[in-house]
Amino acid sequence: MAAPEPPGGPASALPVPRSEAGRAGLAALLAAPRRSLVGLDFDGTLAPIVADPARARALPGAIAVLRDLSALAGTVAIITGRPALEAVEFARLESVPGVIVLGHYGRQSWTGGRLTAPPPPPGLAEARTELPALLAAAGAAEGTWIEDKGDALAVHTRRAADPQQALDRISGPLTQLAARTGLAAEPGRYVLELRPPGSDKGKALKRLAAERGPAAAMFCGDDLGDRPAFQAIRELRDEGIPGLTVCSGSAEVPALAQEADLLVDGPDGVVTLLNSLAAGMSAAAGVS
Repeated sequence: MAAPEPPGGPASALPVPRSEAGRAGLAALLAAPRRSLVGLDFDGTLAPIVADPARARALPGAIAVLRDLSALAGTVAIITGRPALEAVEFARLESVPGVIVLGHYGRQSWTGGRLTAPPPPPGLAEARTELPALLAAAGAAEGTWIEDKGDALAVHTRRAADPQQALDRISGPLTQLAARTGLAAEPGRYVLELRPPGSDKGKALKRLAAERGPAAAMFCGDDLGDRPAFQAIRELRDEGIPGLTVCSGSAEVPALAQEADLLVDGPDGVVTLLNSLAAGMSAAAGVS
């Protein structure tokens, strides 16, 4: 049986997912807005990628449409590798009623001004102490630098003359350090992150879905760390919950675009998509 098409009206501005499962997911999101789960990454999705992560900010249009969606969708969640409070600050999420922020790949949870988080694992302190000397011994390229996230350590090479070559040079030693200290080594866009094992965006999304019981779910991301969330959407489909995966496209991570039901043009494309989704949800709510 063919997937139902999204209803007409304002929702007709929505792009058409390339997969039948994605089309069914989008139709289900529009058919039951108050029982929908809208999950979003932060960096590269709501905010453009910048050389200094501390300077990243959500697009103004992203903040505005999140406020609109929070009044329409059952659940709006930001699932990010950043500390939750950074995402709240950089996207002004305190102004978005009811939004849930799952930081550090779901280890942290923020909602309604309240943050909950477990203590960092002991191996993280050991890795933090060893990391500078390890990078020096590995001959890390100029421009390589460490971002201390509190619950994770991210080594970036975006500022190097050849970011990919610089990342390749240090990946082996960093992976060995992670194994020795009981951490996971997770690659991203010119970054390799050492973080506590057992947490990823897919598990965070599945836990949230179990808590909220959505009739439909979507997740939008841009990087390799978002692949587990895409897999979670596929697993939810297997459980009978329609879902949609959206890639905020870039030339740096073509692999994620190949997995997505829908590809949009970076954070600006995400904002356009979310505005069309909000319009479609509003129309559906007006009819019901």
